[in-house]
Formats: sequence, C-alpha cells, structure tokens
Amino acid sequence: MSNTKVLPLLEPGVTPCCPPLTERPLSAEEAVRTAAMFKALGDPVRLRLFSLVASHEGGEACVCDISDVGVTQPTVSHHLKKLRESGLLASERRGTWVYYRVEPSVLAAMGQLLGRVAT
Repeated sequence: MSNTKVLPLLEPGVTPCCPPLTERPLSAEEAVRTAAMFKALGDPVRLRLFSLVASHEGGEACVCDISDVGVTQPTVSHHLKKLRESGLLASERRGTWVYYRVEPSVLAAMGQLLGRVAT
C-alpha cells in the first residue's frame, strides 16, 4: 500500500512552478505556492529534517533513521507531516515504517527559483 502524495508545487509533466525571482514578478498563484514551501522550511527542525531526507543515502529515509533532531518522535512526525502537506516530501508506508523522499523536481524547482543572480 502506498501513501505517496502528489506534490502541489508541480503537476506531472510540467516544468517547475515558478520562474527565477529575477526573471519577472511572481503571479499571485505562484507566490502562494512558493510561500507555502518557504513557510514549511522556515522552521529550523523542519529544515533540518528536509536536509536529512534530501541527503540520506539512496535519496530516501525511513522515519526510524531521521528521528534524532532534538525533539520527541511525535514532534518529528508532526513536522514531517507539515513538510509532506507542503509538497516538499513524498512518503510511502512499507510495513510498519514510513519512508520519506524529496522528489528531484522539488529540488529543481527550488534551485531554479533561487539560482539565477541578477547582473
């Protein structure tokens, strides 16, 4: 049974959600999607969890592998849920464990959004 959730930042087969910030002003819809992503990452524990999942060997991490971030396990689960709801993480239940992964398209979207520097 899979609990994989479609990421709201990106529709299947569509390029990343937003243009680089230096290219043009964001539309209202793009700003809402981008703000949700940054809001989720605005918490230090969530940012650390996102980094732990993104950098984990194989590109995914079992919740049992990422629980040592200085908060209790229920709090870790809450923060992972918020990251999942914002579209930054996808999850899949395998037996009693849940595995999380950052979709490459999410990292590409974040990189594209922030990557270009105005000259």
